[in-house]
Amino acid sequence: MTTKVENAQVEKVIFDGLAEVGAEPAEISRDAEFEALDVDSLDLVELAQIVEDEFAVRLEGDDLKGITTVGQVIDLVVAKSG
Repeated sequence: MTTKVENAQVEKVIFDGLAEVGAEPAEISRDAEFEALDVDSLDLVELAQIVEDEFAVRLEGDDLKGITTVGQVIDLVVAKSG
């Protein structure tokens, strides 16, 4: 059973995770597109693992289809958490 998480918690973990996979921290924002951050599909898999470890929320490949911005992933994690 998952516990509802807050946007701010998820945002911090996602921002930190993106920096870990090589995105420039100064360029990370909710509106930032993964392509502009030079984040590829392998980086997204790593980010999904960070999310699962931190929030017990599993992001599948289909969940990430059509998602292009950091904010969309944050919203997805919050929605799936509760």
